Amino acid sequence: MFKNSLPFNFIMERNDLALHLDFANHHPNSTESDIRILCTKVLKYRFNSAFVNPSHVMLARKILGKKAKVGTIVSFPLGQDSKKSKIVSAIDSAKAGADELDVSMNVGLFKENKKLCLEEMKKIVKTVKKTKEKIIIKFIIETGYLNSKEIAEASKMVVLSGADFVKTCSGYGPRGASINDVKTIRNAIGKFFPVKVAGGITNTKQTLAFLKAGANRIGTSHAIEIVDGIVKRGKSTRE
Repeated sequence: MFKNSLPFNFIMERNDLALHLDFANHHPNSTESDIRILCTKVLKYRFNSAFVNPSHVMLARKILGKKAKVGTIVSFPLGQDSKKSKIVSAIDSAKAGADELDVSMNVGLFKENKKLCLEEMKKIVKTVKKTKEKIIIKFIIETGYLNSKEIAEASKMVVLSGADFVKTCSGYGPRGASINDVKTIRNAIGKFFPVKVAGGITNTKQTLAFLKAGANRIGTSHAIEIVDGIVKRGKSTRE
């Protein structure tokens, strides 16, 4: 089983939960100071990674060193850059020090021509992994634009592409992730292929529900509130 999956027959500890969280700052007005703060919190709380915009990958890598992962986004959030542009952007981020790439799928192309969409996805994965073999690539399928059948089809395409994760949402689509999205994805691709959930996840209760439903990773700008909520939940159960 993927190493970040958890059994849910015990009360999750704060550090366990932190390992499942990608602490993100994708704001268009994020500054170097903001990213320094983000990375400091990633180290303090031991989150899985700091997810930043491409222009801040090198800075985050310098701050985090080998102590935590650096993630960034490609063709985010629309996914409608050209294939060549996506590949160039992904390779640039990989060379700058990114460990993980969240790539927005071209939803319009998916709806119009699934064969061409899959070919694009395969080309991105194959080319980028030639540059950096161990880089983790996720495709954001933007579930808010898809019905259940399309979510299942898109998830299967992610697996076929050679990518490493299905990701639900960018957080900039028509809605955030839902428990039903995760269940649909799991029914389509089975128990073991990793799934990242993002889009509107702000508290501990939501996070635990998504993990229990089958998510392996959570992307959020509210990671600190989420892990601090574990402590509060623990206190409330003892009182």
